Amino acid sequence: MDHIDKLESTSIHILREAYNQFKNLCMLWSIGKDSTVMLWLARKAFFGHVPFPLVHVDTAYKIPEMIEYRDRLARDFGLDIVYGMNETALKNKQTFPDGNCSRLDCCRNLKTEALRATLAGEIKRYRMNHTTGQYEVDTNCEPYTGVIVGVRADEEGSRSKERYFSPRDEHNDWHIASQPPEFWNQYNTDFRPGTHVRIHPLLDWTEVDIWEYIRREGIPTVSLYYNQGDGKRYRSLGCWPCTSPIESSARNVDEIIEELKSGKLKNIAERSGREQDKEDGGGLEDLRKGGYM
Repeated sequence: MDHIDKLESTSIHILREAYNQFKNLCMLWSIGKDSTVMLWLARKAFFGHVPFPLVHVDTAYKIPEMIEYRDRLARDFGLDIVYGMNETALKNKQTFPDGNCSRLDCCRNLKTEALRATLAGEIKRYRMNHTTGQYEVDTNCEPYTGVIVGVRADEEGSRSKERYFSPRDEHNDWHIASQPPEFWNQYNTDFRPGTHVRIHPLLDWTEVDIWEYIRREGIPTVSLYYNQGDGKRYRSLGCWPCTSPIESSARNVDEIIEELKSGKLKNIAERSGREQDKEDGGGLEDLRKGGYM
């Protein structure tokens, strides 16, 4: 069993353990490479079927190719997909593009608050109707208390403090110091009632691991990750007003892997194109303590 096989095996074990232990389970799908690998692993774990809904937080500012890719893959894979949106903040123009708040506050409004309210069933959720291909208001407002998330410890500092099974309180707040220890493959899944649990099957994967797995499995990814002839590509995907591409000639998965292994990007952080990180002191800890992914 090689390195990638071991990572795959651990992730599949965690996904199955989560499904066994948590009743109201969902998986967050940001449409990026990491959460799409996680989706692929879930399909492997459950023999081609994903037995829980995928939840996407739509800010209304995602790059159009991302939404097109989301809906195409949902139709092709027959996914039970739900999205939530902070329609109140958008209506009141409480956003950075409208000039009424900082990037960080915009993230809190359109991502953190939207995620919290979507998981709690406090705002409208929209579910794809696979007969029509359209999204309709979801009549099921039951809260999700177990949430599978595609974060990696190497991506940025605050994520390295996570556990595979990481508890949040009833408000989705993250209390880092009170997290239970995890020893080897002994995972704590016994939490007091009302605890909201984030599950992280990709915690030990690296950026190179993700791309090598994408290559091995032939996983479809958003075209934005590749140079389209302008000498740039996106390394991390987010909202278009706050996400910038990097200088890169990589036109396919092989060239991305070569670029990463050669050290060409060693002085460029993976999320260097995400402007909100810079407002948060170069990391995401403040946002993530309040429930951000």
